[in-house]
Amino acid sequence: MRSLSHSLLRVLTAAAASLVVLLGLAVAAVTQPTFRALPAAPGLKADPGRLRQHVEALTRISLRDSDHPENLERAAAYIRSVYGRTRARVHDQVFQAGGRTYRNVIAELGPKTGPLLVVGAHYDAFGDFGPNPGADDDASGTAGLLELARLLDGRRLPMRVQLVAYANEEPPWFGSPWMGSAVHARSLKGQDVQGMICLEMIGYFTETQPAPNALFRLLYPKRGDFIAVAGRWSDRALTRHVKSAILGTGFPARSFTAPRDAGIDASDQRSYWDQGIPAVMVTDTADVRNPHYHAPGDEAWTLDYGRMAGVVGGVDGAVNRR
Repeated sequence: MRSLSHSLLRVLTAAAASLVVLLGLAVAAVTQPTFRALPAAPGLKADPGRLRQHVEALTRISLRDSDHPENLERAAAYIRSVYGRTRARVHDQVFQAGGRTYRNVIAELGPKTGPLLVVGAHYDAFGDFGPNPGADDDASGTAGLLELARLLDGRRLPMRVQLVAYANEEPPWFGSPWMGSAVHARSLKGQDVQGMICLEMIGYFTETQPAPNALFRLLYPKRGDFIAVAGRWSDRALTRHVKSAILGTGFPARSFTAPRDAGIDASDQRSYWDQGIPAVMVTDTADVRNPHYHAPGDEAWTLDYGRMAGVVGGVDGAVNRR
């Protein structure tokens, strides 16, 4: 009987050990632990004051939605003017949707040919309830693009880089062929696209980090002072690269790796996935953290521009070291 008890104990111990190992592997697969931080990019640093200036300029153009293309034109003109202060090759990608004209605004830097890295953010705002400043969603990401154009200006880059400001991310065009990022992603067919980094809400930080479920409460920090990098299993290498670059600036970054239908396909990176291009989303966790999501309270004063500069500096490092 004692021998049987010992045998059963060994079996249970082995089973428990196996379970611990499997759980550890599952946690590692989801959180993508990073053991090496990339050095911060040399030269200019992201400027919180400039980021705030860009967000305020865009939020003053309210009703920045597809039903008000004249306001999207004003926003596009502002983006183009800021890009135009650099030596970037700037052009518009004009397209039609529902009988109206929209445009993506593109700044291209680095070599004129060869492999391409895309960094994108949408400049429209959710408009179903009326005037919406759309500061975090997504003037913050667009401001990040504009500041990246300044930081990358004149640098010797390892590959061609496009900074793309998209129209029509929000409904009614979300997920459709006339989503601005879908138009751009299709236009890259046949090119050597190394990846896409989506800046989707990068400016809102809190003392506490809400969690959508118990798993998130277990795996992620309780303070909402970090930025998240989210991608699919097949985006693991790009996720680790971007996360390592952000950590290299000293800014806290976490990652989430999961199937696209686990809630990580709600922004412009989805358009590149549809074209077989690796893509990740850099986000402050959006509506999980920000109570002003798709609401009139999404105003410029609610954002933390110092932390936002840390995020942009990290993306700068990721672009410089592909």
